[in-house]
Amino acid sequence: MCGPATSCPMPKPSEKPSGDDPTRVIARNKRARFDYEILDHWEAGVMLTGTEVKSLRAGRATLNDAFGIVKDGEVWLLNMHIPPYEMGNQFNHEPARTRKLLLHQREIRRLIGAVERQGLTLIALEVYFKGSHAKVKLGLGKGKKIHDKRATIKQREGEREIARALKVR
Repeated sequence: MCGPATSCPMPKPSEKPSGDDPTRVIARNKRARFDYEILDHWEAGVMLTGTEVKSLRAGRATLNDAFGIVKDGEVWLLNMHIPPYEMGNQFNHEPARTRKLLLHQREIRRLIGAVERQGLTLIALEVYFKGSHAKVKLGLGKGKKIHDKRATIKQREGEREIARALKVR
């Protein structure tokens, strides 16, 4: 323990703290994994305005029914609802506007192939801050049928019963 009699090594200001950038999740789309079979996922940056960033930092966003589209070689996010910033003025943003996603060109080409040729869907899984940048986790998914959803529920219930039985022992 460091005290007045002992000297403690102080980190140099130029040294970064150990570990990766802290991530803080703002919103998750819990329904996505139930409605879709997620085959692959990507991390994309989001182009936001100032009041949108402030509203996200306050922890206010909804990803219900949010999905991505590929249009003219760019990826866009639709139906993500970020409520207007409470302290904003007349320059506040529109809550459900279409937002551009920032991906590398090779990632966009892979998404074009998957979405247009294979008929898969881009689903927003979660929104979070990685360091100071807002990011969206996109999942490439294939829609589940009703019997697939029932199988998922049945499997989940079986796992719960096994966990209960092990807990009792």
